[in-house]
Amino acid sequence: MYEEKLKKYIEEKNIQTEHFSFNESCHSVEEAAKVVNCSADDFVKNICMLNEDGSLIVAIIKGEDKASTTRVGEVLNIQRPRMTTLEEILEKTGYPCGGTPSFGYDATFLIDERVMEKEFVYTGGGSENSLLKISTKELLGANGAQVHKIRR
Repeated sequence: MYEEKLKKYIEEKNIQTEHFSFNESCHSVEEAAKVVNCSADDFVKNICMLNEDGSLIVAIIKGEDKASTTRVGEVLNIQRPRMTTLEEILEKTGYPCGGTPSFGYDATFLIDERVMEKEFVYTGGGSENSLLKISTKELLGANGAQVHKIRR
């Protein structure tokens, strides 16, 4: 259901990406890297945070990095946002944690500058058993993100 919703969005917006579905879990970067047989360096994580007004912020960082709520707050000139709960991720994005894509829902998207050093990255494909492979330039166009240093 979630994968189909994402595929429809990709088609409607003409986003150039590859969608992969697997029998194994891709919930964590380590699991996904094993399934695709590549390095954790090729993956991004979508770290969901909430502004004090309840609006969603998504920090897109490389798989081995950690997002800094302090830096996110500074970049957006807001109070330090808080991390979302699993329930809030599903409610705000429409996708489960572990399958949340880097676009396709209402949020303020921030991409860490290290992500843009890669030509292609893998991101959530809508479910815990799916991934998208997308160029970082296409990703930037798909979500209208700002690029900043947002990692710890």
